[in-house]
This record gives sequence, C-alpha cells and structure tokens, in this order.
Amino acid sequence: MHSPILRRVVQSVRGRIPGSSRAEVIRHFASGKTPARTALYEFHEKQGGKLVDFAGYWLPVQYSDQSIIKSHLYTREYGSIFDVSHMLQTYLKGKDVISCFESICTADIKGLRNGTGTLTVFTNTSGGILDDLIVNRVADDILYVVSNASRKDVDMGNISAAVAAFKAKGKDVSVEFLSSDDQSLLAVQGPHAVATLQKLCTKDLSRLYFMNTTTDAIAGVDGCRITRCGYTGEDGVEISIPSAKAADIATALLDPSIGKLKLAGLGARDSLRLEAGLCLYGNDIDESTTPVEANLLWLVAKPRRAENNFPGSDQINAQIKNGVTRRRVGFKMDTGAAPARQHVDIYNNEQQKVGEITSGCPSPCLQQNIAMGYIREEYKKPGTEISLKVRDKHYHSTVVKMPFVATHYYQPPK
Repeated sequence: MHSPILRRVVQSVRGRIPGSSRAEVIRHFASGKTPARTALYEFHEKQGGKLVDFAGYWLPVQYSDQSIIKSHLYTREYGSIFDVSHMLQTYLKGKDVISCFESICTADIKGLRNGTGTLTVFTNTSGGILDDLIVNRVADDILYVVSNASRKDVDMGNISAAVAAFKAKGKDVSVEFLSSDDQSLLAVQGPHAVATLQKLCTKDLSRLYFMNTTTDAIAGVDGCRITRCGYTGEDGVEISIPSAKAADIATALLDPSIGKLKLAGLGARDSLRLEAGLCLYGNDIDESTTPVEANLLWLVAKPRRAENNFPGSDQINAQIKNGVTRRRVGFKMDTGAAPARQHVDIYNNEQQKVGEITSGCPSPCLQQNIAMGYIREEYKKPGTEISLKVRDKHYHSTVVKMPFVATHYYQPPK
C-alpha cells in the first residue's frame, strides 16, 4: 500500500473492521487488477472522495466531509448520491428477447408490464446463484438489465451464450453491453431523493413506482433512464446517464437550492444494504447457494417453477418440495458484543457449530451489531438463541427477521 489516499482509507475502514490488519482491509476492497476509472473519478477527487479499488474500479469509500456512520444516517434522514457506474448495464433487443432471457434467469418476464422490472437471479445447472440482477421490460422487444460489476465477465458470457443459442435457431435477439466510458449510473437514495430529482426532470415521478422505469431529460441532458429502485431500503432511483454529462448531473443534484442531497460512498452503501437485509454477491450468495437456501424463493416466479425450464430448475423445485438443510437468516447481537464479520462461526447452546456468518456490521440506526448468515434449518426460527464466536470468544445472539430496519419502497396506492 503506497498511496496516501489508500493509507487514509485504511485508517477509516479499520474502524469498521475491528482487529483487521492493513492487508485484510486492502483485500476487503481490492479486485487484484489495475482499477478502471468511472467518468466521475476526477469529480470524486475534487469532492474529497477517499478512493479505493472496488470490483476493479476506483470508487469512493467515503467523503472527507462525513464519517461513514454520518453518511449512513444522512441517507436515511435526507438522501445521498452513490456512484455505481461500475455495475454492468445491458440492453437486449428483438422479438424473441423475453424467451431468450428467461432461458437463463428465474423471473417471469412475460408476466411483467412494459415499463416495469424485477429482481432476479442467474442460476447454474445445480441451482446455484451465478448473480443477482435487475431486469426491466422496457417494451415487448427491449430489456434493460443492471448486474454486478464483480460478475461482469460471468454475466456477459452467460448472456452472450444465450443470445448465440437463440440466433442459431433463427430467433430474433441481440445484445449490447454498455461501457462505463459511455454510460454512467448514479443511485440517488433517501426520503428527499426523488423530490430533488423531480426539480430537474420533465416527467411526473409520482407515477413512477418501485421497480418502474422510464426515460427523461435530467437537468437538460437527454438520454437518461430513471428506474425506481436501489440498494439501501429507502425510496430512490438509479439513473443511467451519458458519461460525458455524469458530473454535470451529479453537480445539479447537489445544488442546495433544490435539495439536501450529499455524496456517499461504499462504506455507507454496505451498512445500508445490510440493515435492509439485502445480499452482497460473493458474501451472502454465490454459486454454491440456491435461492431456496438464501431465503430468496420469491425470486423464482411461480410460473417459472411450473415451466421448470431454467438452469437448475429440477434441483430448485426438489428443494421447494423436500426442504433444505440450511437457510439465510438475520442475527442481532447483545449489547457490548464484538461485531461478527464474514466467516464467524455460529454455535448452538450445546457449543456445536450450526452455521456461519456471511455479512455483519454495527447498525448505525439500531446502535446494535447485526449480521446475516446461514444456519441449520432447525435453528432458523426467529427468537432462537445462538452464540457467535468472534476471536475465540462466544457472544450471545438471537435469530431475527429481516430487514433489520423498515424499508420505504415507493409502492402504488392500494
């Protein structure tokens, strides 16, 4: 670690990962490759962003004007802007595009209305999760997909193979993977997020509900896609922007004359998503976990279960029928307990290992340590008492329902 910026980041991040060495902190963020720059790299530097290598990109872990905890709480109370341009944006087109994409994921895209989307997963032939992603049905023949940067190569290969297989059958489908050099992505999250964005838009965003997508000009910039979704549990949007105008739109959103938004980084994004009970790929889900084990069965649409024609559908349907041996659940630790991080072991009252933590952190909102992980099926019931072994010491904890903090997704009136 030679960079002064990285040294400062280590000092700030080590407070979130007690007992971690410098090397462990670097590994927590680093991809092992030479990082790429998003279109907002210089913007982040000017704004006081502390940049780290995350999933192969230089991204801010926090900003100099706020600690990670303050940034987290500010997002919950007002709203924040996150640069998520590292994520893979993809368009698929053609009259056979829906059946093509359904061949590799678990979503009922045929059942979606145009202009709406859903969270889904790519699965392998064993039912394991290759990635989690959002697919939007823009039109009968157009899909817009956002997936994880850390799985970019896997996702591009998976999608390209499906498209090639359909084309070989004479089907009409094509794919375009967007480069972050051309198209950026901002997540604007929090109670004031949409009201602030509305002042820069022409369309009425009060009609844009959770998991709806549309296009509009933002601050005079054409070609922007607005999708009502996010990774914090708060109301908010993700906006896809021509990269040449990304800094202009970020600056416009920060204008204090129209709102109270601030910039936030990876540190707050991680603790916000954990409070919301949301999974991080590579920690909480991976190719060895199925949607049933991950407590994500709702991502496997009932019509798709009946069709039984997506990768690993036989295995997943068998698990639905026969059950599984482990399940992803949430945990709250007693006051005074040390935070439980990834790979901490879970024990029952007889001191038998019954599971493992996959994510954990101090909750800024609850002022209590929280975690999620996989536990043997017989211990999954909320209220079950277990212990977490942190650095050779056992700490009492309780299985709880997730999310840990109430979510505020913008739903249509009932």
